[in-house]
This record gives sequence, C-alpha cells and structure tokens, in this order.
Amino acid sequence: MTSVLDRLAAFPRIKLAHLPTPLERLDRLSAHIAAAGGPVIWVKRDDCTGLGLGGNKVRKLEYLMADALAEGADAVVTGGVVQSNHVRQTAAAAAKLGLACHLAIMTGRVPRTDPDYDDTGNIFLDRLFGAHCTLVDWRADRNAVIARLLDALRRDGKKPYFIPYGGSSAVGALGFVRCVVEMLDQANAVGMRIGHVVLASGSAGTQAGLVVGLAALAPEVRVIGIDIDAEPERVRADVGRVALETARRLAFSPALLDNIVPAIEVVGGHAGPGYGLVNKETVEAIRLAAELEGLLFDPVYSGKGLAGCIELVRSGRFAPRENVLFVHSGGIPALFAYRSAFAAGA
Repeated sequence: MTSVLDRLAAFPRIKLAHLPTPLERLDRLSAHIAAAGGPVIWVKRDDCTGLGLGGNKVRKLEYLMADALAEGADAVVTGGVVQSNHVRQTAAAAAKLGLACHLAIMTGRVPRTDPDYDDTGNIFLDRLFGAHCTLVDWRADRNAVIARLLDALRRDGKKPYFIPYGGSSAVGALGFVRCVVEMLDQANAVGMRIGHVVLASGSAGTQAGLVVGLAALAPEVRVIGIDIDAEPERVRADVGRVALETARRLAFSPALLDNIVPAIEVVGGHAGPGYGLVNKETVEAIRLAAELEGLLFDPVYSGKGLAGCIELVRSGRFAPRENVLFVHSGGIPALFAYRSAFAAGA
C-alpha cells in the first residue's frame, strides 16, 4: 500500500472530504434479500464525504481542484444535467476555495419529471453555493456551450479550468485509487475480506479508480459496475479508457496495465428506460434501504446501483457468506426532485 500512496503523493491534492468515510455492515438488508448463509452486504458511505451534502465526486475534486490551483486558475467550468451530483459538489468545492464557478446545466434530458424538478434538489444547491448557471437544451451542442463559457472568461482576464463531466478523468480517478487504500485498511481493521465491490457506474471515473487501485493492491477482488445510463457498452469502454490513463499516470507496470481491461465488468439491465428515469426495481431498493437500515439512496445513481446489487444477490451471483461491498456514491438531494415516484401506489 505504501508504494501506491507514494505514487499518489506525486500529484497535488487538496483535502475537501471528511475521510475516512464509514464502512458499515447491513445485516437487516442482507437477511431480507437472501436466505440464511447468503452473502453479507456492506456499504462504503461516500454519501458522508461532507462537502456540499457529500457524495463520491468530492474524492475526485480533491485532485481536480488541486490541479486547477496548481495551474493558477481563478474559475472552474463544468457541465451536467439539472440534478447532477457532480455539478453540485463542484459548486460547493469552488465556494470553499474562493473560485468562480460556471456551470452548463443541461435541461430536458429527463422527461416526465415532477413539476419543480428544475428548481429543487441539486440545482437549488448549485445556486445557493453561488455558481453561475447557464441553462442549455439537452439537444444542443453542449460542448460548444462550455467552450464559449471558457472563451468568455478568458476574454474577461480570468484563468478558467475545465472539469470534465462527472469529474471523470485520470486526474479525478486518482481519488478512487486512494479510496481503495482506505477501504482495505478498514476491512483489515474489522477482519473482513472483501469478495466483490459493487457500485453505480455512469461517467466511469469512480469505477476506473477502483479497478486500478484493486489491480495494484488486491487483484482477487472483483469490481462490478451497475450501468445507470442504459448504455452498458459505452460505460464499459469509458471505464477502460479512464482506468488505463490513470494507471499510466501512476506509472504502473505493463503487466498491471494488461490486467486492467479484462477486469472491467459493467452490468446492464437495471437503468430502466434510460438515464434519470425511475423504475420499480429502483424504488423498491430505495425503500428497502430506508426502512431496513435508515439509509437514503437516490433514484438516478446510487439507488439504481443498489437495485442491481440486490438483483445480483437474489440471482446467486455471490458465494455464501461472501462480503459484498457496495460503494454509496451519495446523491441524496435528487430524492426531493422525484417525490412522485414514491407516492402511494407508484
């Protein structure tokens, strides 16, 4: 583990998250979804990273914001949909660090929303954090809008730093290579051997960092990404691309790089009709976690990931008494934008 931390130490990082996040055993949920002797579900509580109501993106932003500051940036620019967790956490990080934050907010991607979808949840917090929100129709050229934001800031004498969608780049993924060290330390402290790590996977950076960290430190542990975009092949390709870029940045051996792509697994079939659209499987998973464990998951990312994890348990994917670690990526504010999905009879 020391060698991985030494490699990470070569990159600037600014502490933004409350770490380590808790590692909790979910006995009631495990017993409910599997017979006695079934796998045991644990949760890595990255909903508890603190900044801006927390979430997994804060780990990425520790490296991305440090990189921005190292380049002398005084503003950051990123994009995402109305209920983007990444956008909300970026806005919070920028506020904490005194950087201007300009957001391209994509509207219209998710149909059949609650009446106040465009004003509550994450986007309400974006504005509260003082971010400048430019609304963009989802069907427009989103990258061109971001390019115009960057150009306008430069003309005004600013030095903007672009953060990719989801913070998913080799720089951002470093945060989840570091997370692997944290997870393994915690598991060792309680005498728990991790069999599989499961998470919601969309923009790919979180899974990529976990794959690289585990390839270096615990290659026997498998990572399963649950596609939340209804685009599993695209997600798998993105995870592979970011993972290889991250491993090369950390100067890992060619032998380790050769093992990365074969280790990538993304499971489809749990995203419902598409991104941001809620299905009954996700609503059931969110209700179970709330009623049995007092935990909250969101309908767009973590709830779909949990639904996929539950289905894998029920289908017999995991060995008896195996420890399955689910990475909770946060996203709680989006719950308030999806109230109708949880109405009686929904």
